[in-house]
Amino acid sequence: MSSPGEARTESRAPVVSHDTPVVFVVDDDVSVRESLELLILSAGWQPETFSSAEDFLARSRVDGPSCLVLDVTLPNLNGLDLQKRIVDRADMPIIFITGYGDVPTTVQAMKAGAVEFLTKPFGYDVLQNAIGQAIERSRTALTHQAELRGLRDCHASLTPRERETMALVVSGLLNKQIAAKLGISEITVKAHRGRVMRKMQVDSLAELVRVATALDVPLVAHP
Repeated sequence: MSSPGEARTESRAPVVSHDTPVVFVVDDDVSVRESLELLILSAGWQPETFSSAEDFLARSRVDGPSCLVLDVTLPNLNGLDLQKRIVDRADMPIIFITGYGDVPTTVQAMKAGAVEFLTKPFGYDVLQNAIGQAIERSRTALTHQAELRGLRDCHASLTPRERETMALVVSGLLNKQIAAKLGISEITVKAHRGRVMRKMQVDSLAELVRVATALDVPLVAHP
């Protein structure tokens, strides 16, 4: 990968829309950082470059779609170590780049969730395509996270008895079985069940089961 013809100052905050996907680059080679910055800008994304894993970790998380282009070999904290530190950031897919690729390193990175592993030199079109796919994965993850937060808010609005009822309903118990288990009438069970459906914003038992599965609602064993 060739560097630009003249020296450039690293840019941490290009003037772009807040909704523009952010592409983080962590590489200790300044020429690589500068080249990737130009590539990312030309594709319409927002680049943020870092020379070390420590500098990147000091950066606060972003709200919108993003991905990380990460060099395997870095001073102090290497790329694989950084990957372990940010394992909770499912909304920020990682694309590894390296000057030398070996099978064990590639396997380790991919098993830990990396979406791509590219060996230098690689074509700009290859990296650009990988970044585009990573950003789409990021958008999908963010949408899923937002939906899950909404479901959790709905579940939090249930009363303790409504949560009990929901758990029993999605476990497959009939109204009369729920009534016997909770020591209440079937009419009361139906009322609780109706409020659960309304608060969870679902129209069918199948939808309620899907929501309960997403929320990891524990099932109740029954004969």
